[in-house]
Amino acid sequence: MAGIKKMVGGALAAVACMSAMAGATLPADLTSQPIERHDSGLAPDWPRHSVFMEILVRAYQDSDGDGIGDLPGLTRRLDYLKSLGIGALWLSPIYPSADHDHGYAVSDYRNVAPEFGTLADFDTLIAEAHRRGMAVILDYVMNHSADTHPLFAHARDHADSPWRDWFIWSKDKPSGWTTYGGDPWHPSISGYYYGAFSANMPDWNLRHPAVLAFHLDNLKFWLNRGVDGFRFDAVGALVENGPLAWENQPENHQIMAQVRGLLDQYGKRFMVAEAPGAPAEFAAADSAGSAFAFGLQTQIIKSVQLGRVQAGLIDYLKQNPLARMGTFLSNHDSFAGARVFQQLDGDPAGYKLAAATLLTLPGIPFVYYGEEVGQSFSEPVQEEDQRLRGPMSWDADGRGFSAGRPFRPLADNRAHYNVDAESVRADSLLNTYRMLIHLRQRQPALAVGDFELLSRDDDDALVFARSQADSRLLVALNYAPHPVAIALPAGSWQVLAASGAEQGLHDGEIRLPGQQWLILQRTAVR
Repeated sequence: MAGIKKMVGGALAAVACMSAMAGATLPADLTSQPIERHDSGLAPDWPRHSVFMEILVRAYQDSDGDGIGDLPGLTRRLDYLKSLGIGALWLSPIYPSADHDHGYAVSDYRNVAPEFGTLADFDTLIAEAHRRGMAVILDYVMNHSADTHPLFAHARDHADSPWRDWFIWSKDKPSGWTTYGGDPWHPSISGYYYGAFSANMPDWNLRHPAVLAFHLDNLKFWLNRGVDGFRFDAVGALVENGPLAWENQPENHQIMAQVRGLLDQYGKRFMVAEAPGAPAEFAAADSAGSAFAFGLQTQIIKSVQLGRVQAGLIDYLKQNPLARMGTFLSNHDSFAGARVFQQLDGDPAGYKLAAATLLTLPGIPFVYYGEEVGQSFSEPVQEEDQRLRGPMSWDADGRGFSAGRPFRPLADNRAHYNVDAESVRADSLLNTYRMLIHLRQRQPALAVGDFELLSRDDDDALVFARSQADSRLLVALNYAPHPVAIALPAGSWQVLAASGAEQGLHDGEIRLPGQQWLILQRTAVR
């Protein structure tokens, strides 16, 4: 590590001289950071016992009437999140960005975008979340920067820039490459640079030790402010070994292992990787510690849509280390699926069944903001992802989000699917989420217990057991539109929670109506 810091220091001194002559300004995110440990007050194993909420700050709560959500607005909503049972927040990128929208084209890694507030506002959010026993993790973009980041701008404009090797260049345009955004090689005044996603998001050269040191210092900046961890964007694309070997390369694990080593020095920190092409590989490895369970959400939704347990769902549950994975039904990316309401055509029973599946399976559940009230968007947008990223539905007229004009059209179903309306209906989607999340909090078997799959392919119902110490629970989820009979394992059972009052429990079996779910608790063994 000392060698890396020496390389960074040498590069910094060289560019300082050149920048002074050129009138350029060095970015603040080059300053080396110490390790400063602060105790959040959270339990050591808080991640496995938490349900996370993914929040786009821009879309959550506006506090100043400009139509854009901000950090003070989010802080005002912490009590709502706490009442829902949320134990941790994942914030989408809050840094200054070139895109001024999704935030993944970062132009300054150590600041807050002005539209979201200030670093002081961020510190207040962290303090207030910790006071309520809630954690906060940040989205961190290590794979690429914005093309407006000062280091890339200097490297692009000066072929002899000290930062040139911090990015990936070719004198001539390489052929045969196709990545997420198509051809990843983009022309500039000094050669072709590599950007796997787009021309305005050039990839960092993470083979360069000083680049990794730069990112580790950025992480320390936020950890020193009390952040409880990070969601790492696009970890499958960190290193490229050729036109047919640009994703899920072995070097990615080596990089993430060094990141995890840093977080381990702080203690009680959590990291989760976005690796859609290799979720199980990253979850099982010691490098990332956890990864999102991409593919599981598709199998859950498909099982609800088709009214039977899909073979793909059974296979996923058997083949993946789900207990270490971040599970979800939807998120901010369209490739992961539309809003749940749209995928299920607004079917309330099916929606509640999908939620019950998510919140009773092993893993670390992530709920996407607005998912708990069923919000949905159909207004025209410039990019499909924007349809997933509209303002939170606090009330029917949108004034709960902002006193001004919202930055994007409100949810089209907000008249009936909003927090105010659903809070007063006992059988609402919101109160179903609240009940399931609190049940998961009260029952360690649901949060961290062992998992025993009892269903087979194409059964109408998904049935499994969760066990922790002396507690044993039986979960039955009937995806079919008709009733099913499910034989009970040996023992004496009582209803712990259910989606309705019609379930029959007698003569050693459950009679479960269509699209209903039931959780039983064993009281004694026969």
